[in-house]
Amino acid sequence: MSSFKRKTLSGRANLPQGTRLSPFSTSTVITSTGIPSLDDILGGGLPLSCSLAVLAPDHHSAYGELVQKYFVAQGLASGQKVCIVHDEPLRFAREGIWMAGSTPSTPAQASTAEDADDEKASQHDDKIKIAWRYEQMKKFQTTVSSNSLNDDLCMSFDLTCRIPATALDAARQSSQLIPIDVDTSEDGPGVIEQIEELLSNGTNAHAVRICIPALGSPHWGDMQPPTVLTLLHSLRRLLHRHPNACASLSLAPHICTDTWGGPGWVQKVGWLTDAAISMSAFGANPSLSSLFPSHHGIVQILTLPAPHTILPASDKYSTLRGLSSAAGSMGGSGENNLAFKCMRKRLIFETLHLDLEGGVTERRTTPSSNAMALDGSMVHDTMPATVLATEGRKGSLATVEVEFERSKEVVSDTPTSRAIPDADDSLVPAKPKKPKKKVAFRSERPDLYDF
Repeated sequence: MSSFKRKTLSGRANLPQGTRLSPFSTSTVITSTGIPSLDDILGGGLPLSCSLAVLAPDHHSAYGELVQKYFVAQGLASGQKVCIVHDEPLRFAREGIWMAGSTPSTPAQASTAEDADDEKASQHDDKIKIAWRYEQMKKFQTTVSSNSLNDDLCMSFDLTCRIPATALDAARQSSQLIPIDVDTSEDGPGVIEQIEELLSNGTNAHAVRICIPALGSPHWGDMQPPTVLTLLHSLRRLLHRHPNACASLSLAPHICTDTWGGPGWVQKVGWLTDAAISMSAFGANPSLSSLFPSHHGIVQILTLPAPHTILPASDKYSTLRGLSSAAGSMGGSGENNLAFKCMRKRLIFETLHLDLEGGVTERRTTPSSNAMALDGSMVHDTMPATVLATEGRKGSLATVEVEFERSKEVVSDTPTSRAIPDADDSLVPAKPKKPKKKVAFRSERPDLYDF
C-alpha cells in the first residue's frame, strides 16, 4: 500500500451558500455581485475577504447605488447575510430590485410575454441589412451573460421589479438583513466597530455581505479625505480577518474626483481597496453621448482583486478585458476599452467600440446632413463674365473668368477660290469646330495664390 495520498479538497467541500471556488486558485472562494458582466471583469466574481469600491462621479445619475442594489439583491436571493450601512437602510432595501416573475405585480406569464416581445424586437433590429449571406454568421458579442458562465452563481434580476415586502420581512425576522444606521454624530471608527461586532458574533456557515451605498454623503457628516482613507483601510483589514465576509461600497459623487481629495485621490482609493472601478457617465459631456449613443458611460479599472496570488484572476479568465485566450474574437491582442449602459431591465458592462460609419448605428446610403451643408456652402453660382467683371470683385478676393473664342469664318473674295467638294464629301456633314476656352485668374492679393 502506497503511503502517498492524493490531495483533496475535503476541507473546503462545505462552502457557504451562494459561493464557489475560484477557477484561478482553489484557496479563493468567490461570490457574485449580481451582474454577470461585472463578475467577468473581476475574474469570475468578488472574492470573500475582499472589498469592492465603485466610483461614480456623475451628479446627475446614481449608477454607483444601482450596483449596490444588485449586490444586496444577490445576497438576499442566495441566502446570505446582508448588512446595509446607510442613513435609511430599510428604505434602501425596499427600493431594491428583484427577480422577474416573483412579485404579484409582475406575474410570470406577463413577464415572459414581455421578454418574448423584447427578444423579437431586438432580433428584428439586430438583423443584418447588408447582404443575405451575412445573416448566418455569428453575431458580434460585446458582453457576457449568465448563461455563458455555465453556473448558477448569479441570479437574473429585473430593474422593473421591486423586492417583495414579504421577502424583506422574512429576511428581517431571520436576521438575514441587518441594518446599520449612519448618524452625523458618528464617525468612521464607530461604523467599523459595529461591523466588527457583527462579524465576530457570526458563524462561518453563511457568507456576510456588507453594503455601503453612499460613503461620504452629507448623512456621514463633514468627512475629510484622511477620514475616508482610514475607514477604507480599517474595513479592508477587518475583512482580511474574517474570510467569509465581503464588502461593496460606492462613494458619493462629490468625492469621486481628484478635485476633492487632491492629486492622486482616485489612485489612493484603489490602493486601499481590493477592487475598484470608476463609472464615468456621459451626462456631463453631451459630445461623448453623441459619439457613443449606445453607451451611457466609460468604465475604468483601478484595482483588481488578487487574494492569495500575485496576478489577478481577471487577467486570465476575463472575456471582456480581452487579455485571455478565452476572449476569442473580442480581443486577445490588448486590453479592451470598457463601457456600461443601463437598459430597461438590466445594467450591463461591455466592450466599447464605434458603430458603423464612425458612430452612426445605421449604414448610410445618402450623404449626411453635415456633408450636404458643407457641400452647399462650397457651391458657387455661375455668373457671366461681364457680371463677374463688375460685381464679382466686390465680395471676393479672387475671381475666375471663362471666355469662349468665336470661330472665325474665312471669306474668299473670288468665287473661284472655293474648292469643289467631291461626291463622297457631299454625303458626310461637316463637323463643327469646338470653340476654345480661355481661363483668366485674377486676384486682388496675388501673394496668397502662389503658383
